[in-house]
Amino acid sequence: MKAIEVISIPVTDQTRAKEFYQKLGFEILVDAPFAPGQQWVQLGFPGSPVSITLVTWFPEMIPGCIRGFVIKTDNLDADIKDLTAKGIELGTIDETPWGKFLAVKDPDGNVMSLHAE
Repeated sequence: MKAIEVISIPVTDQTRAKEFYQKLGFEILVDAPFAPGQQWVQLGFPGSPVSITLVTWFPEMIPGCIRGFVIKTDNLDADIKDLTAKGIELGTIDETPWGKFLAVKDPDGNVMSLHAE
């Protein structure tokens, strides 16, 4: 084994979720049909080998169930200003010995944390 490549994020509405993740800075890598009635929506940060896919077809993955998804950032203050200007609700900063974390929820309630050292 070599690396994590794709992480599935369960959502109810791929279009709405795609717009949200693009506001976070993700870019569309693939947006194409792959099975009858199903769309493969894959996004990633520029230059990152890890990406996410917005899934609606895993019944055991309930939209909103994701926790512990961490996104590294170099400038949390700039991100807060940018995301707030885009209308994204943010949690409060949690300061820990290993850095600052800021919770962000997607439209389905999946929670990710922005992390700055």
